[in-house]
Amino acid sequence: MKKIFSLLFLCTFLLGYSQQQNLTVDDAVLGYYKGLYPSSLQNLKWVDNSDLYVFQKENELIFTNAKTNKVIKKITLEELQKSFPTLKRFPRLQKISTTELTFSNKNSIEVFNYITSTNSTTISFDKSAENTEYNSTAKSIAYTLDNNLFIGTTSNPKVTVTAIDDKNIVSGQAIHRSEFGIVKGTFWSPKGNYLAFYQKDESNVTNYPLVDVTTYPATLNNIKYPMAGQGSEKAKIGIYNLKNNETIYLDIDTSDEHYLTNLSWTPNEKYVLVAEINRGQNHVWYNRYSIETGKKINTLFEEKNSKWTEPEFDAVFLPNSTTEFLWFSERDGFMNLYQYTTEGELVKQLTNFKWVVTSILGFDSNEKNVFITGTGADARESHTFKVNLKSGKYTKITKKSASHRTQLSTNGAYIIDTYSSLTIPRNIEIINTKKGNTTSIYTAKNPLKDYKLGTTELVTLKGIDGTDLYAKITKPANFDASKKYPVLVYVYGGPHVQLVKNSWLGGSSLWMPAFASAENYIVFTLDNRGSANRGFAFESVIHRNLGNAEIEDQLTGIDYLKTLDFIDSSRIAVNGWSYGGFMTTSLMLRNPGVFTTAVAGGPVTDWKYYEVMYGERYMDTPQENPEGYKKAKVHNYIKNLDGKLLIIHGSVDPTVVPQHSMTLLQEAVKQKVQIDFFTYPMHPHNVRGVDRVHLVKKMLDYVVKNNK
Repeated sequence: MKKIFSLLFLCTFLLGYSQQQNLTVDDAVLGYYKGLYPSSLQNLKWVDNSDLYVFQKENELIFTNAKTNKVIKKITLEELQKSFPTLKRFPRLQKISTTELTFSNKNSIEVFNYITSTNSTTISFDKSAENTEYNSTAKSIAYTLDNNLFIGTTSNPKVTVTAIDDKNIVSGQAIHRSEFGIVKGTFWSPKGNYLAFYQKDESNVTNYPLVDVTTYPATLNNIKYPMAGQGSEKAKIGIYNLKNNETIYLDIDTSDEHYLTNLSWTPNEKYVLVAEINRGQNHVWYNRYSIETGKKINTLFEEKNSKWTEPEFDAVFLPNSTTEFLWFSERDGFMNLYQYTTEGELVKQLTNFKWVVTSILGFDSNEKNVFITGTGADARESHTFKVNLKSGKYTKITKKSASHRTQLSTNGAYIIDTYSSLTIPRNIEIINTKKGNTTSIYTAKNPLKDYKLGTTELVTLKGIDGTDLYAKITKPANFDASKKYPVLVYVYGGPHVQLVKNSWLGGSSLWMPAFASAENYIVFTLDNRGSANRGFAFESVIHRNLGNAEIEDQLTGIDYLKTLDFIDSSRIAVNGWSYGGFMTTSLMLRNPGVFTTAVAGGPVTDWKYYEVMYGERYMDTPQENPEGYKKAKVHNYIKNLDGKLLIIHGSVDPTVVPQHSMTLLQEAVKQKVQIDFFTYPMHPHNVRGVDRVHLVKKMLDYVVKNNK
């Protein structure tokens, strides 16, 4: 029997003894709309270049001095409505300076001078605009219409950057299906004189047919979907000069379909830095390009790995330097920071943690320290640290055992610390980064105190290879250790996702504890090898063999459950979505007899049907790794079904396309195996809004009915 590590944390959702209400699954699914998640402060952010922070309370925006904790100013919604009569509520603030608020108002960007109570700038843009990005220095907004890129200014709402008729050429949008840390397609230069943008040519990418059933008759909607081993997009980077209205393209040959990412401007606007990754994703070149000529100046460094390389962060330049920057890399096994020059000199490895750095918040005013976020020693948490730029010595700023989300003031003197844990719904504090003293500015009440809910516990197990595996168990209200309870295993298990956290509800959706109490179930979740925030070795063991290590670890969790006297090991069900759908079907079909019931949503059933960027990183191409693809293919195990299996898929899923489920159903028919199927018409990769209640009830009703 594997050694089980002791219980680490215990969360009791109810405080006191007045709990009387049952929480329905319906209400839990809509919990955000019903006030069942911890409340917070809206529009909470720092005022640039000051010690002031703001937050919205009802219809007032309140300015507070972090040093004295005194309110120094208030702005009411009525004051804003004098200049903007169409505002019905406080807008979401994009930026706030010592004199101005910047926000969007329908199809315009507004800059309001709150000292003089006047509207200082209005920039209108097309009502159909998407992918908007405003730059306060240029007083301009970049946006896309269909496949082209435009800029709106104070004098012209529609300056054309690209005018390409070919719909295969797409400008100003995220490329490479938002892998490699890509979240947008436009990049303003530091002084606002240039706009860099991604452009992709999808001519080599095949169409995938999705059907719109809301028309009469149904109509075809073709999307571009690059499947593993097939034609991919070709990327370019354009540089638009706002002064002469001309565009040049960087001289990069991507006929080999290699990737461009992590675009960063040098502070002097003379160069852009670009990470270029081969299609095999095991070699990175970090290159510097001239804005004037578009030519490559030099390769700063290269990174190689036998499994994969995946740069996800832009360069962050040191204060008042145009030549030295910090770079994120996993080259030593954990995401750490390295200091480089634009000539390619490695100055030093700044951090040498055996845990994961997740972001850079900024620097202090004397330019001696950089503030970062990372997991710290316990990967189930997130913290903020101050790192000395010369010595690399660091100080942990966030002290409480919890998951912290922080904002750094412009001068680095204070952080806004929003955090939760298993026992803390949400606290918000101001922390002095030099002295370490804290001021509480908000404490959320427990929104579940009047409901009958059980506990969530975090546990640490030992995997087959000796690795620590983190898991959580949610028990029902009125839990009785002398009884036997059925189990629902909720699984994801794939890269870039972490489900087990020391945060409110342990990181679970509210329907899980609601279901546990409503149906007297144990809900169990384990983060297997391959999941996020544990370092490269933990994550990359899945390379070319998706499903193998993940299944081993999930079965370690099952073995643990079977050691608990209150578990009915003959009644274990499994449920998951997307990668979790792949895991659910794989666990059910490759381990007959372990689970009675499985519900898989949007499952990847055959990795050759998944996208190039993600799929080839972890599996290489089907041509390069036929055995790996064959072993991971769910269809090959359908004849092993022992129990009940329900497949659910959105009919217009553009991420895990319906072909995954359709071909699995086809194989089930061929093998004369009975499985169940349900589709959500016109829903994409997940089911949102009020229809999500139907989805969750569909899944859970199926589990309760069949897990016997």
